[in-house]
Amino acid sequence: MSLGSRLNIESRGMFASLVFYLVAGIVFLALLPMAGFPPQLGIIGIFSVIAAYGVFKKRNWAIWFVAVLFLAATTFSVYMLYYYLLTDYILSIAIVAYLVLTWVFSGYVVSKRRSFES
Repeated sequence: MSLGSRLNIESRGMFASLVFYLVAGIVFLALLPMAGFPPQLGIIGIFSVIAAYGVFKKRNWAIWFVAVLFLAATTFSVYMLYYYLLTDYILSIAIVAYLVLTWVFSGYVVSKRRSFES
């Protein structure tokens, strides 16, 4: 029996977005003390965990958290790429991957917003 079926999630895409937002939130919160406690990492981490919970419970407000995360993650990623693109290639690749995955899963969750209506 798969984990998605045990958690009562009918769509693999929703399960993937739930896992993405949860893992991204945990990673951002874990990076918080290592980076000197910048507030943008904490905000993105907390919002990611809250969005993962909202996607899991199919709450209407999860769409708004995903939209805010889309804007915050895009701004954060573009800012980081501007300053670190030619100096740290591994960090740049990770930021581009995070940016692309954020766009993909945000688009997917927003396109499936009908399943969030109660």
